[in-house]
Amino acid sequence: MANEILETDVVVQIGIIVRDIEKTAKDFAQFFGVEVPQIIETEGYEKTHTEYRGKPTNARAKLAFFRNFKNIEIELIEPDENPSTWRDFLETHGEGIHHIGVFVKNMDEKIENLKKEGIEVIQKGDYTGGRYAYMESTNKLKFILELLENF
Repeated sequence: MANEILETDVVVQIGIIVRDIEKTAKDFAQFFGVEVPQIIETEGYEKTHTEYRGKPTNARAKLAFFRNFKNIEIELIEPDENPSTWRDFLETHGEGIHHIGVFVKNMDEKIENLKKEGIEVIQKGDYTGGRYAYMESTNKLKFILELLENF
């Protein structure tokens, strides 16, 4: 079904919500014997056009990307206090795996395909060179699906 709806079957990212990204990134790097990546902070709404549950939000987060693994990236996310899927997850579930990400082409088409399956957009926004959409797939898949599209 993933091939028909998303036209991909390759998972490229696992996203993990954390309370303290500096500590977690250090612990993660030490455990896996890799270097601590640069920690970046996302831009505000003016640049990212982030929407959470259909409404604009100034949600920001600190991010660390571990790209030391074959074919998969581990993303650590420390959310700020603004409304977002990241903040909601942290308050509801605590720290842990938030999403599984896949690269897609024609994201709008993929979102429409997922909506036909009862899977709606939770949050979407832009990043340098692309855009993302978190899909509310927890009822069917038991995790949030992230669509990533690079330009």
